[in-house]
Amino acid sequence: MTYLRTVFAVLTLGFTFTFGGMAIADPLPSWNDGKSKQSIMDFVSKVTEKGSPDFVAIPERIATFDNDGNLWAEQPMYFQLFFAADRVKALAPQHPEWKTEEPFASLLKGDVSGVLAGGMKSVGEIIMASHAGMTTEEFEAIVTDWVANARHPVTRRPYTQMVYQPMLELLAYLRANDFKTFIVSGGGIEFMRPWTESVYGIPPEQVIGSSIKTQFQMIGGKPVLTRLPEVNFVDDKEGKPVGINSHIGRRPIFASGNSDGDLQMLQYTAAGDGPSLMLYLHHTDAEREWAYDRNSSIGKLDKGLDEAQEKGWTIVDMKQDWKVIFPSKKK
Repeated sequence: MTYLRTVFAVLTLGFTFTFGGMAIADPLPSWNDGKSKQSIMDFVSKVTEKGSPDFVAIPERIATFDNDGNLWAEQPMYFQLFFAADRVKALAPQHPEWKTEEPFASLLKGDVSGVLAGGMKSVGEIIMASHAGMTTEEFEAIVTDWVANARHPVTRRPYTQMVYQPMLELLAYLRANDFKTFIVSGGGIEFMRPWTESVYGIPPEQVIGSSIKTQFQMIGGKPVLTRLPEVNFVDDKEGKPVGINSHIGRRPIFASGNSDGDLQMLQYTAAGDGPSLMLYLHHTDAEREWAYDRNSSIGKLDKGLDEAQEKGWTIVDMKQDWKVIFPSKKK
C-alpha cells in the first residue's frame, strides 16, 4: 500500500522515470540525478518495503528538518530578524531612546552588520523588545499579516516564496511514504506556527522551536496567554535533541539541516539502533542563491561539514544537485 500511495502522490508532478520496466512519476523532479537523490530514494525504499531487513514501522518514521537555510533561505540575515526589524520600526515612536541605543540604532538605520556584530546578546534584545508584551493571539495576527505582505530585501519575493522547491518535494515524498515531518528550528516556535502548514504542509503541533515565557492571565474575564520578555527555551545546537525528546518522544530516523547548529540533531539521529539518514544542505550556489559555509556569520557549516564527510552522511550540493532553487513565482 505504501508503494501505491507514493505513486498516487507523485503522478501529479508530471515527471517520469522507469522502475521495473514501468514508467512512474519522479517524486523529486527538481533534483538532478546523482548520489544525493539516490541516497534519499534508496533510504525511503528500504525502510518502507515490508520484508526488508531495514523496514521501519509507520509510527517510527519520524523526519526532522531545520528551517532557516534548510527549508527557506536565511541570507543576508535570518528572516525572523527582518520581522523583528519591522516590529522595532513600528514601535520606535514609543522608544525615542532607540535612536542612539544599540542594537536598535543600527537596526533602524538598516545596518545589518552592526546588528550582527553584537552577537546573540543583540539578537536577544531585539527579539524581546519586538516579540513580547502582547497575547499569543495578538502575536499570531501580527506574524500572519507580516508574512502576507513583507518582501525579501534582495529578491523582492514574499518570504514564503523564498522556500526551496526541492525541499518541498522531499517533504511531500516522505509524507507519501508515511513519514511524519517535523520542523526543529532555532527560530521562534510561535513565529513559525501561523504559516508552516500552508507553506510546508507541516501543522503547528509538528513545529519545534525556541520560545519565550508566557503567562496565564484573566483579562476582561477572558483567559489569555501573555508573552513575557524572558527566554523559555533555545532550540539550537544541544537544545535540538532536547526539544525533539520533549515534543516528539521518538528519535528521528531522518534529519536534515544546513549548519553547525543542526549537528547535534543529526548526531542524535545517527545514534539510533535502526537505519537512519542524515542530510546536510551545503550552500554552494552564489549565482542562484548564496554560497557560504565555514566562515559565515549566518548558517555557519564547519564542524558539521567535517563530520558529515567523515561519517558518510548525505551532503546535498545545492549547485550540483538541484535543478531549481525557488518555486516559480505566483502571478
